[in-house]
Amino acid sequence: MSLKFIISGGGTGGHIFPALSIANEIKKRDPGASILFVGALGRMEMEKVPAAGFPIMGLPVEGLQRKIGLRNFLVLFKLMVSLCKAAKILRTFKPNMVIGVGGYASGPLLRMAAMKNIPYLIQEQNSYAGVTNKWLARKAGKICVAYSGMEKYFPAEKIVLTGNPVREELFNRKTGKSEACEFFNIPQGKQVLLVLGGSLGARTINNSILAKVDVLDKEDMLVLWQTGRLYYDRIREELDQKGLKHIRYFDFINRMDLAYAVADVIISRAGAATISELCLLGKPAILVPSPNVAEDHQTKNAMALVGNKAALMVTDDDAPASLVYRAVELMHNNELRETLGGNCAKMALPNAATRIADEIFNLARKK
Repeated sequence: MSLKFIISGGGTGGHIFPALSIANEIKKRDPGASILFVGALGRMEMEKVPAAGFPIMGLPVEGLQRKIGLRNFLVLFKLMVSLCKAAKILRTFKPNMVIGVGGYASGPLLRMAAMKNIPYLIQEQNSYAGVTNKWLARKAGKICVAYSGMEKYFPAEKIVLTGNPVREELFNRKTGKSEACEFFNIPQGKQVLLVLGGSLGARTINNSILAKVDVLDKEDMLVLWQTGRLYYDRIREELDQKGLKHIRYFDFINRMDLAYAVADVIISRAGAATISELCLLGKPAILVPSPNVAEDHQTKNAMALVGNKAALMVTDDDAPASLVYRAVELMHNNELRETLGGNCAKMALPNAATRIADEIFNLARKK
């Protein structure tokens, strides 16, 4: 008889794409398996998951506000409603087990699974475990992590070092630099700086590049810049007046496999999924951790690479003044680029979805 799974979590692509990779791996092993996603209403998983061919149900959960105020009373009310709805989903769907991938919806669903003695697995993507996952770890069957040293957050006997699943299309396509140059209309031999800020955009990165875009345009390189949808119109208005020759900007890059293939240096936030992709590709990067995330986990992610001489880091505060100049220096330093890329590749953990699926099926069959 085929098994039934619930995958819970989301909120950002860094949670959603690994979750979809896990779901696809489950389907490869058991084509008859039933998989239901549970996400947070209004978040991007409610669109991305159905587009990938999986059903999803939403909980009205959202995060607590950092500032104490009346808004948090509504958040607590939504949490109580989400717990009740999560219990109903578990009662109706009757999963063999639950997989939590992080994000707002993961907490209520896994909490109710624990109360009902339904086995669950946690996939912790970051080098620093959040409060919710540390609390849920007590009753987890296994905890799949992407960094060593996670014993300081979780019971050692439950930890499995698997790495983070990445977007399959980035590695399944056989793409080379020549194809990427042709796709982006880049002359062969031209150095490329790839600037990323996620699908919506990163304000500090965008503002830092925009303020010194003339510096970059004078360099013998080409810049591929994903601005994000929120910032594209403003950036287009400013750049259209400048007549720049070496700056290519997009609201969103659909062929990230080609963008990665052609990039000599990458500027990015320090989300767990992005870092996993950089390691698997062995790309030198300058990381600009977002300060607007729970427990400043992006800085800790970045420092895990910086400590191994696998990436450079520029803080959010320092980026406006120094980011562009650090990027130019790195583009001119072949030896440092090779060192960073090589050390980054040493930190890669390939086949993460396969390893996580091994643990999932072991737990499900024990049940």
